Amino acid sequence: MSRKRRKRRPRAAPAKTPAAELEAAKPSPVARRRRPPALDERPPAPWGSFPLVELVVLVAIVMLVGGLVIRGGRGPVMIVVGLVLGALAGIELSIREHFAGYRSHTLLLSGATGVAVLVALASLTPSLWFPFALVVAVAAFAFAAWGLTRAFRRRSGQAFKVR
Repeated sequence: MSRKRRKRRPRAAPAKTPAAELEAAKPSPVARRRRPPALDERPPAPWGSFPLVELVVLVAIVMLVGGLVIRGGRGPVMIVVGLVLGALAGIELSIREHFAGYRSHTLLLSGATGVAVLVALASLTPSLWFPFALVVAVAAFAFAAWGLTRAFRRRSGQAFKVR
């Protein structure tokens, strides 16, 4: 023989006082803040939903193709501008993801630091001995890698995320 299951009636909510109703109507300070992204959600861009990185990459691709097509002195300049724009777009996205704790981009960001130091030393001091500039760039790479690893570990709670 089977038993019939009864549905329980929901209990009536206790009556609220007018002061409690006013307090419930106010938005809490926590509700006004942005919610933090979930662990598997990309961090939002500071400029909102405007596709700035995608547009910069598009301009970089157009500059690269234009530089390959155009003859003369403007072609190589367009290629260099396209490469720099593409690199800046990629580095910006890497910085945002790294410091949000979404993915570790330690090697990419520290490599960009080392290359920037090497280019700066090579262009600002042409008489500087190249092996010395290389040693300074490798030291900058190592120091940046150490700091970036600590920053990512502090933000995400782990040293690396493999996806």
